[in-house]
Amino acid sequence: MTDLSAFAITRRWSPRTPGAIQLYSLPTPNGVKVAIALEEMGLPYDAHLVNFATNDQMSPEFLSLNPNNKIPAIIDPEGPNGAPLALFESGAILIYLAEKSGKLMPTANRYEVLQWLMFQMGGIGPMFGQLGYFHTFAGKEIEDPRPKERYRAETERLLKVLDGALSGRDWIAGDYSIADIAIAPWLRTLRDFYKATEITGWDKLKNVPSYLDRFLARPAVQRGLVQPPRP
Repeated sequence: MTDLSAFAITRRWSPRTPGAIQLYSLPTPNGVKVAIALEEMGLPYDAHLVNFATNDQMSPEFLSLNPNNKIPAIIDPEGPNGAPLALFESGAILIYLAEKSGKLMPTANRYEVLQWLMFQMGGIGPMFGQLGYFHTFAGKEIEDPRPKERYRAETERLLKVLDGALSGRDWIAGDYSIADIAIAPWLRTLRDFYKATEITGWDKLKNVPSYLDRFLARPAVQRGLVQPPRP
């Protein structure tokens, strides 16, 4: 087993499985992306809970791995050229894992996959997240309607873009890929956690609802959605 003791984070979250990828995460829409990818790819991993309720993400150990204090983050004991690799940002991790495993990044349409991955990273994630803040969390107490309407309208627009792109295909880039793993957890959060479907035109969509159902039916997705287990 590669010695990971040089990584300060391992002093708080100890590796359990020799040679396994160490995942530091929480089952949020960004956090589950990497767990789902690892399950789909069949890569061994240890899932360590970064508990926001106790501010684990602000601990010196976690900040030593990700100074931006966001989940997920990983350490791969067997990174490029056999050396350990530490990595944060879910999109970057998905690309790395796809290249490492040779799975979920079709060669023929690699750039289409990356295009939709960036669509999620730059659009769906930030806009849905802001809508969640103003619709579900503390932002709903703000009387000025303009912030919520801005993100509601943009979320509705992004859903229409996605719905049109899914016409005639099961997955966003043709074959199932890391782009779907990035996008679908945010759709689930919008529908089930933010409960924002009524204000974003969900019922008018022709393809997105069945796309999400198809994604959630995958056994590897079901396993990844609960990793690491919440306390």
